[in-house]
Amino acid sequence: MASKDQRPSQRLGKSNPRRVKIITWILGLGLCGGGVVAAVAVARVRRGDFIVSVRTRGDIKSARSLSMKAPQVPGLRIVRLAPAGRPVKKGDVVVEFDGSQQDQNIISRTTSVRAADGNIVQTKATQKINDEADAMSKMSSEYDLERAKLDASKAEVLSAIEGEKNRIMVGVSEGSLQTVKASINAHQVGQTADLSRLNQAKDKAVRDLKTAEGYLNMMQLRAPIDGIVNLLPNFRSQGSFGQSTPPFKEGDNAWTGAEIAEIPDLSEMYVDLKLEEVDRGKLKLGQEVRLRVDAIPDKEFTATLNWISPIAALVFRGGSLAEKSFPARATITHLDPRLRPGMSASTEIIIEGQQNVLLIPARASFSKGGKPAVYQQVGKAFLTRPIEVGRQNDEDLIVTGGLKEGDVVTLESPADAAKRAKKKL
Repeated sequence: MASKDQRPSQRLGKSNPRRVKIITWILGLGLCGGGVVAAVAVARVRRGDFIVSVRTRGDIKSARSLSMKAPQVPGLRIVRLAPAGRPVKKGDVVVEFDGSQQDQNIISRTTSVRAADGNIVQTKATQKINDEADAMSKMSSEYDLERAKLDASKAEVLSAIEGEKNRIMVGVSEGSLQTVKASINAHQVGQTADLSRLNQAKDKAVRDLKTAEGYLNMMQLRAPIDGIVNLLPNFRSQGSFGQSTPPFKEGDNAWTGAEIAEIPDLSEMYVDLKLEEVDRGKLKLGQEVRLRVDAIPDKEFTATLNWISPIAALVFRGGSLAEKSFPARATITHLDPRLRPGMSASTEIIIEGQQNVLLIPARASFSKGGKPAVYQQVGKAFLTRPIEVGRQNDEDLIVTGGLKEGDVVTLESPADAAKRAKKKL
């Protein structure tokens, strides 16, 4: 049985329906003493291939794709964006952000670095002057101490008072020298702290400058591989109610980590399927899948069913009940340069088939006495003919006996057609 999903207008793998001629006959039947003319649709018994399949719809996707994400930069705004579907080479710019703010940041950070360098140079010059002044003070204190020691050495030839005075001056000079040395040490500690603070400020300014330069280098996202640009939805955009989320466009603001575009790998593609629960048990991995892509109607593709989800997915389409379907995937075996991710396709998975058998439309068979029968057109008459049948799908029925190739059978009861024609009178 075929899937309940939407079916293609033409059966995949089936011969051209024009070869199956549907003939309209004018049937004259007398009902209630009057002549009624009714049109009855008929079909010829044909010989062909019979298949039992599951049909559904699917979307073409790439097996691998590389996403291009917004960098960790504040205030991102897209100013240039490669058009969707455009072929790009590795290294081509796909997304470009507004870098004016980062340019201003670089100028500001460069000025800060230069100012930090100037402060360090100025501080070192001031410290050098202070060091020279400290050296002069130390040298003067040392001179005063030596002179006091010299004066104290004359105590034997001077009065006791003068000698004691000179010894006292030696102690005072030694104290002054120690004070000067302590002051020099304090100055050196302060100078080291000032230089450390200024160097830290410079290091921060340099880091800020490098960060701004790094941000500027992130203003362009380049294609990591050759491929086709696919723009992704902007989930923060204000789209119209009931419509799908629009993709990113020039002028949109981006946030850190936002996936803006992707470059799908076109060397391996598959069709994403959703199978009805009733069809899930009929299929197995490795079965052939025939598909027709809506955008490429002149070619039929083949794929191999290589994955079926063991768990059903719930789809809510309104109301309280959810529809269950089983996601599946079939890898396309022979690619076409025109194939693109996102294209829709009609698919048919062949379950079994028989070749070169007699076929009639399934609606041409009627039950007579609990057995299958047809209304066969013979000349201008329509005769009830019992038949033997085999397998049946949604469209065709295998006839194993009672008819031969070329026979004409009706697609409805001639009596019902006549009654319908009478009601229209």
